[in-house]
Parts: sequence; C-alpha cells; structure tokens
Amino acid sequence: MRIEQLECVAAVTRLGSMRRASEALHMSQPALSQTIGNLERELGVTLLERHRSGARLSAGGRELLPGIVEVLDAVHRLRAAADDTLRSRRSIRVGTVHAATVPLVLPVLSRFRAARPDTQVELITARQADIQESLRGGGLDLGLINVIDGDDPPPDLATVELLRGRAAVCCRADSPLARLREVPLARFLAEPFVAMRAGYLMHRYVHRLLDGREPAIAYFVDGAEMGKVMVAQGLGVTLLPDYSIAGDPLEQSGIITCRPLTTGGPDVLLVAQHSRTRHPPAQVARLLDLLKAHAAVVGRPYSD
Repeated sequence: MRIEQLECVAAVTRLGSMRRASEALHMSQPALSQTIGNLERELGVTLLERHRSGARLSAGGRELLPGIVEVLDAVHRLRAAADDTLRSRRSIRVGTVHAATVPLVLPVLSRFRAARPDTQVELITARQADIQESLRGGGLDLGLINVIDGDDPPPDLATVELLRGRAAVCCRADSPLARLREVPLARFLAEPFVAMRAGYLMHRYVHRLLDGREPAIAYFVDGAEMGKVMVAQGLGVTLLPDYSIAGDPLEQSGIITCRPLTTGGPDVLLVAQHSRTRHPPAQVARLLDLLKAHAAVVGRPYSD
C-alpha cells in the first residue's frame, strides 16, 4: 500500500469524478484507475462505484474512509514537521530599513541565536517597497519597516506593530538645537538638512509634515544609518523616528542626540510584516515572538 493510492481515493471522493481527480493530480485517467484498482485488490474491497455520471464511494469505501483520512492527516503532519525541521536549519532572511537596530533588533537576534544556534539570520537592508515585494515573492521571510500612523496596511501582508514613536530632529550633541527642549519648525528649516531619498518613509513624512515648504536640503542619503553618520560629522541635521536614534552607538557615546519638533506630526511605527499566503516557518514565528516581547519592554524610548 502506498500513500499515493490513498491520495487518489481521497481526490476522487472529494471531486466526484475520475476526470476531475486525474486533472487535479496531474495524471492520466487510466493511470488513476489502475492505481485505485491495485489498492482495491490489495484490500479485497471495492472502494469506488464508477458510473458514467461520475464516481462515488461504495459502502465498503465509506467504512474505510475515516481510516484513509486519518492516515493522510498523519502524513500531512509528518511532512509539515519535516518541512519545519528543514527550514529551521536554513537561514532566515529579514529585510530591514535599519530602524531601532540597537534597542530592539540586536538584543533579539542575540536571544534567537542562543535558542537556535543552527539557524543563520541574514539581515538585508532595503527600502520599504523592495522589502514588501520580496515578502510577496518569497525572497524574504520577515520585513521590518517604518509606517506612518494611519497608513493602510497591504491586505496581502500580515502586519504586527512593534514600536510607536515620534519623528525627531537628529543633531550633534554640541549643536545649539540640543540645548532646546523642542525644535521650532523655523529653526529646523534653517539647518542644512540630510534628507532620505525617495522610497524611504521619512522622505514621505517630511513632505507631508512641511506641506509644500522646503527644508534646506544639503544631502540625500539611503537610510537612517548614513544619515546619523553625516549628522555626527557635522554636515547637517536629519529627521528620524526617535526609536532609530535611542541606543545608537553615536548617541550612547554622546556625539548625536535628538529633539522633538514643536510642530508635532503623526506617530511613526516600526512594524514587522510577513506574507499572508505562506504559513511562517516555526523559526520565523519564534523570531517574531521575540521581537514582540522585547518591543513591549523597549516601549517609547523618549516618552515623558
């Protein structure tokens, strides 16, 4: 007895005809009929009643059907477990816009590594749209991106909120702006500005916040990490979610800091996303659980 024989009987039972079952199983009708016939001879029971209008279970087939279903369910569970075991040994591919790397992502990766030493984690820096496209195509298992509060999540991606913060002016610690509790918008507009390139959320955020006004853009960069380095070098200021600055080595060493704008905008969120069409492997679900748990501890980094 072979599993394929049981799957053939189940397909005919489900679809009601040999023709539809053969199409679903990608096999010819004579081959399907022979496969089921061999099983019937082995069991000594006629499983199907064949008619011109279709095929249906015989009385003997109905008696044996619960056992067939039970075997197929067990095989499915075994295959799923084997697939999870195989997946747990490969690398997890995580797309990130490099937000909250130090306070959230790195501690979680350390814990995950301790629990799953055989699983490699590959961090891939990309823009939001590229991360989401790779999630849809299977090139990434998990994506960490920024969104503006109120954005509609893509219906084909599951979205989990991790951190909620506010946009803040990132400046050098010795800048006159650092002596302010909040930065007036006019002061911000007068500073040389290190802007994120199109495709990054903070590019869209700045245009929405300023509503047609233009900051004194001096540089365009790809991502928050380069923006913070340029701020540290005294080349200007930038606007980032506060959780992207909290705990950064440049902030911890006293080189950069951040201050909120007097004119507050909507919250900025760090979310995790994965495809809705694929059940996330066990190790991806575990990584996501660790991210959610640690995010609850981190909270708002600069809350009053």
